[in-house]
Amino acid sequence: MAERMNVQDAEALVWQALIGAGVNEENAASVARALVAAEIDGQAGHGFSRVAAYAAQARSGKVDGTARPEVAQIAPGTLIVDAKEGFAYPAIDLTIEALAETAAAQGIALAGIRRSHHCGQLGAHVERLAERGLVALMVGNSPKAMAPWGGGQAVFGTNPIAFSAPRDGNPPMVIDLSLSKVARGKIMAAAKAGTPIPEGWALDADGQPTTDAEAALKGTMIPAGDAKGAALALMVEILSAPLIGANASSEASSFFEAEGPSPGVGQTLIAFKPLASDFAPRLEALFSEIVAQEGARLPGGGKAAARARAAAEGIEIPDHLLSEIRALIPDAG
Repeated sequence: MAERMNVQDAEALVWQALIGAGVNEENAASVARALVAAEIDGQAGHGFSRVAAYAAQARSGKVDGTARPEVAQIAPGTLIVDAKEGFAYPAIDLTIEALAETAAAQGIALAGIRRSHHCGQLGAHVERLAERGLVALMVGNSPKAMAPWGGGQAVFGTNPIAFSAPRDGNPPMVIDLSLSKVARGKIMAAAKAGTPIPEGWALDADGQPTTDAEAALKGTMIPAGDAKGAALALMVEILSAPLIGANASSEASSFFEAEGPSPGVGQTLIAFKPLASDFAPRLEALFSEIVAQEGARLPGGGKAAARARAAAEGIEIPDHLLSEIRALIPDAG
């Protein structure tokens, strides 16, 4: 069962839960916008299922809910952003503003966010840069959950990659993928709902295939593309941790548990100003060639319809998550 509410009320609900955990109003608004947007875009593992864990970490001090991120320009096209062990979303908001300005002036710009936290759906962040006419790439590491190919012990996180390109007269094209076969958040969401996961997503603590979401959370994720996915996870790890001074996946604490130090992970964003004057028509020619094939589609193509539907009809919140969130709000029962 589920309850439907409009987007503004859903954001307010999450905001109230975070305020109740000691998060300041500005940060709570940034986080609430990101979580509700993820839910609308079909990324439930980065949506309402995260609220209770975020609130618990704010209460314990693992995440500083009042942190104010800071940006420093260390070279003409290079920014370092300190998330101050707070939530990632306020730091990303700051980064997008600074990165867009720098890339417009320099043609290309890189920003590294360190002392950060779970950053949700990366595609939403690069999409905001594409809406400003920039091609954008983002990578981020996360607490260890995936073994190197041929190994049995987790070293990498699910280490996602996202890319977006601007379009004339259409929403940006967005690619957003985890380097595990699925995002770990989907397994967490299944565990909360008490539902099984498909075989092939994860291994249990003994290295055996499992459909039990709880057992999967205690084991390791299977990389997308097997050895190729593991190699890409290594690339992301280098770009988002040692390159910018953030914690490695193997050093980061859990995104789900309230105990322990701040995860201190990193995210790296690169924004490109298109160099060619005919970038837009050539991009559309490429996309036309793709969608002309029966059954083919562009990545992220269903989001516009999902967003329009949410704006018109609201969002469904599963009862178990709605109860969990409401229990976090003082005097809400």
